[in-house]
Amino acid sequence: MMSRMLRAGGDINLAKSLLAYVALETGTLPYELLLSYLTLCVQGSHHSEVFDVYDIMKTRFKALDTGACSLFVKGFSRTERWKEALPVLESIKKKIVPSPRNYSDVIAGAVRHGDSATAWALYSEILDKSLSPNQDTWRSLFESGLSDRGNDESLQSILFYMRDNQVYPEESLTKSIKAWFESLPGGKWTGRWSTVEPSAVCRSCRARLESIKLNEEEYGQLKDRVMKDIIEGQDVFNKTTPEELESFKTFVKRRPAFDVVVDGLNVANVTGKGCQSEMLLAVVSELEQRGLKILVLGRKHMQHPSRSWNRHHMRLIQEKAHCFFTENISEDDPFLLYAALHSGNHCNFVSRDLMRDHKACLPDISTRRLFFKWQRGHQLVLNSFTPGKTVRFQRIQGYDTIIQTDETSWHIPYDEDGGDRCSYEVPQKWLCLTRVD
Repeated sequence: MMSRMLRAGGDINLAKSLLAYVALETGTLPYELLLSYLTLCVQGSHHSEVFDVYDIMKTRFKALDTGACSLFVKGFSRTERWKEALPVLESIKKKIVPSPRNYSDVIAGAVRHGDSATAWALYSEILDKSLSPNQDTWRSLFESGLSDRGNDESLQSILFYMRDNQVYPEESLTKSIKAWFESLPGGKWTGRWSTVEPSAVCRSCRARLESIKLNEEEYGQLKDRVMKDIIEGQDVFNKTTPEELESFKTFVKRRPAFDVVVDGLNVANVTGKGCQSEMLLAVVSELEQRGLKILVLGRKHMQHPSRSWNRHHMRLIQEKAHCFFTENISEDDPFLLYAALHSGNHCNFVSRDLMRDHKACLPDISTRRLFFKWQRGHQLVLNSFTPGKTVRFQRIQGYDTIIQTDETSWHIPYDEDGGDRCSYEVPQKWLCLTRVD
């Protein structure tokens, strides 16, 4: 019954009545029942009830699990007794690494009560533990900067962190960033909401944004790291064999540089219905009409005629493109990365895959940033497909879509609140901040 009340956001007095009934009938209150009641209290911001449950549970039980501790951290952080969340946070540390949400709750409490020193100390802990701060944490810190001028450099470092880690701030955080810049002494900064022209020029300040293209040095550095850490790394052989990878390398070296590499299975599954080979053939045909040298990566089962893989379609695909079919258990991504990077900086690839696992294999932030930049500058994603009609790809922007700055401006791409941007797409809205000396 308590679970049903929890799901429905039930009346707190009704929940109290249920607790009183159980206590009267059984002479005790089970831990799990109190935990559910505590959750209801925290969700409904019933602060005095949270304090009561804390007193009961601390008295009755020798130790509290991390779930209960997290709820008390959240509950206390919203009140004048926010400092009592700190020892609870310490008790979580004895068992596990606290979550970014745990830290965010206490940081928000510290900021609300004017204790920026504690807020920044906790933020340093987040970074020291290699956790990813959440956007509520950043928003709290920028809001604290409106009245506390002692952390201006630290707030700018948050923007560089977001740049290095390819984080797009949400609209609510972006508004806090704008308010902070405009509050800086001297009234030098002005923020405007903007978009970017296809020519890479900001429509507000007319500044040109950074190019998405890697220069030769960056491309060479990225290629070297991907080959060592992803292609030749041990993890790759969980889904393929050294023999298969060597066979593929020989295959690639004996052919001219490709203009585009197609993740065949990924592309074929875009629509999720109909004949998969028809989808793949349509994409390959569109690329062939553009005069491109194409490599299609597939799995061996695609060569066996079935309802999904039409023999005639597959024959046409192999006439229009070079094809390499891996074992059915093999993973496509290492092959795709090798072929695309080996072909040169001009080579694009077609896939909806985000390649998060492969980015994680790279050893440092700067290389991961280059990988992300290369990916956005070379990944062709299907925009629409209707059988018998033209295949359309999303246009690759000529400019980089990460936070960027020079001495007199900041340009911050952001996600609109409630927006429905797919994770492989990039934001279309920007905050333009300019300084007038």
